[in-house]
Amino acid sequence: MDWSMIGAAQTGNINVLYELIQKDPYVLERIDHVPFLDTPLHVAASAGHVDFMMEMINLKPSFARKLNQAGFSPMHLALQNKRPQAVLRLLKFDVGLVRVKGRGGLTPLHHVAQTGDVDLLIKFLEVCPEAVEDVTVRDETVFHLAVKNDMFEAFQVLVGWLIRSRHEAAQRWEKELLSWADIDGNTVLHIAAIKNSPQALKLLLNCKADKHATNQAGLTALRVAQQHNNRENIAILKGCFIPVVSNFKGEIRDF
Repeated sequence: MDWSMIGAAQTGNINVLYELIQKDPYVLERIDHVPFLDTPLHVAASAGHVDFMMEMINLKPSFARKLNQAGFSPMHLALQNKRPQAVLRLLKFDVGLVRVKGRGGLTPLHHVAQTGDVDLLIKFLEVCPEAVEDVTVRDETVFHLAVKNDMFEAFQVLVGWLIRSRHEAAQRWEKELLSWADIDGNTVLHIAAIKNSPQALKLLLNCKADKHATNQAGLTALRVAQQHNNRENIAILKGCFIPVVSNFKGEIRDF
């Protein structure tokens, strides 16, 4: 991409953008023909230049779903660079951007779950609940990723949302996603045992997660906990705990 265009996107200079288009009306068209590229939209989203970003979307809406050479969309980059206003404007343009799969099959919803950004997590679930179905190339759900990255509050939000959701597929999601196995056969319960997360184990068992499920190695979550010699988790998985109701006090709407 032309350095002048990169500079315009990095500084958010819309006037320079149109000067470049006047000089070469096909400048954006050529960029669009490259399958994987940091478009001006990627650059502007990374820098948080919202006005330039929306001007670019108006001219080339296809850029919003394009991946760069590293496998990231503009929304992925806005999230990575902590540009919440850019994320929200992209979301307003197209809620489906929450489901764009980048490197490793990670979607923006996966990203906020594994980084613990609860505010954006709630927003994404509100505008695009179907995104909860998306899995990574390793068949990991958003629930796997939250527990795997020790983001219990995000996991709590996800489970609370799933239980309260009025979406027509909510019951199916609760049954399938909390028992979903990744590429290694690990359910979320297995991951909670691997990560020594008693809170996650309790929450999952309260939701009737299958503690008898085995992974590719033939291990149940209890057997995993025994391998880690974690007495608290072993007791929980053997049923020696008092069920508790989640005390998460964040705002979760009924969807």
